[in-house]
Amino acid sequence: MLVLADGTVIEGFGVGGTGEASGEVCFNTAMTGYEEILTDPSYAGQIVTFTFPHIGNVGVNDEDIETVNMASSSGVRGVVLAQAITEPSNWRAHRGFHEWLVTRGIVGISGIDTRALTALIREKGMTNAVIAHHPDGVFGVATLVAKAKALPSMTGLDLVPLVASYQRQGWEETEWSWPEGHGRQGEPRFHVLAIDYGVKRNILRLLAARGCKITVVPPSMKADELLALRPDGVFLANGPGDPAATGEYAVPVIKRLIDERVPTFGICLGHQIMALAIGGKTAKMNQGHHGANHPVKEMATGKVEIVSMNHGFAVDAASLPDNAVPTHVSLFDGSNCGLMLTDRPAFSVQHHPEASPGPRDSHYLFDRFVALMEAERQKKRAA
Repeated sequence: MLVLADGTVIEGFGVGGTGEASGEVCFNTAMTGYEEILTDPSYAGQIVTFTFPHIGNVGVNDEDIETVNMASSSGVRGVVLAQAITEPSNWRAHRGFHEWLVTRGIVGISGIDTRALTALIREKGMTNAVIAHHPDGVFGVATLVAKAKALPSMTGLDLVPLVASYQRQGWEETEWSWPEGHGRQGEPRFHVLAIDYGVKRNILRLLAARGCKITVVPPSMKADELLALRPDGVFLANGPGDPAATGEYAVPVIKRLIDERVPTFGICLGHQIMALAIGGKTAKMNQGHHGANHPVKEMATGKVEIVSMNHGFAVDAASLPDNAVPTHVSLFDGSNCGLMLTDRPAFSVQHHPEASPGPRDSHYLFDRFVALMEAERQKKRAA
């Protein structure tokens, strides 16, 4: 059963782990990449409904996992599917999707009218819910409804500690290519600190492929500790939860780094926290943006990119200070999708330029970050 906080009860067939899972229900419109989605730490505390009906049909493999911190789960609480899971039919598959869900303890339900559920979320907003998978078919519906109603709102929740790594680590893996698979970094040109709020592997791969020696650092590190590592740049990672809650400890650090003119690049949660650090505000969205087919316009050029999105909070563009220029905008709802500072070497985007899954229209943003670090290095040499 899938039991929503408003008392709606939806019956289906249990898949994956048994027991109960609770969280905020969102829908994702991507047609591929379900493994990457379900291992994206930004989904911590959520139940993902896939609008595409055939999920699990190509199995799973170890190469497509996006979680960097293997000591924690991905954070996803549950999964909602339209069709039953079939046997995998892809040469890269290491195991079946159902077996993988069981191994990771992800509770799921299939046989659901996901179109109707998506329409409900679009109308009423993302709602809390409980998935119950009991093989004996015995459910205490009233208890499940009470549990769903008692769940806290995502607003005010700092979920970063659930998914972040609290040990410093290096990263050398680069992009996947046929037939070699993932590559290894050669000679690095820049030292980048990636603050781990729930960072995805493919972000680190794209940075490594562009000559960045990467050190993944915990979100709890202080500004003085980060500056002592003498970075050429700092990357603010994606992650789950309310940016204002994470910002309680992240904002002072980021503000100091920006003031010290450390080139800074943020994605998703990193974008939201950067906005908070310069005096902006964020707000909870009604249904959020989750998918790999979202149109975003770069305002300076008018270029429209199709991008991957995964966020339930957004930056209030009207709250940004005068030294912050909005750079990208969603063509779905006009929400802010990027900013750039005019007096500091810092910029950020709401969408996921690394894709995984999704199109590669925004890969140029990683080149922009490298160019920013090079320009700042030249300024220091000239001084």
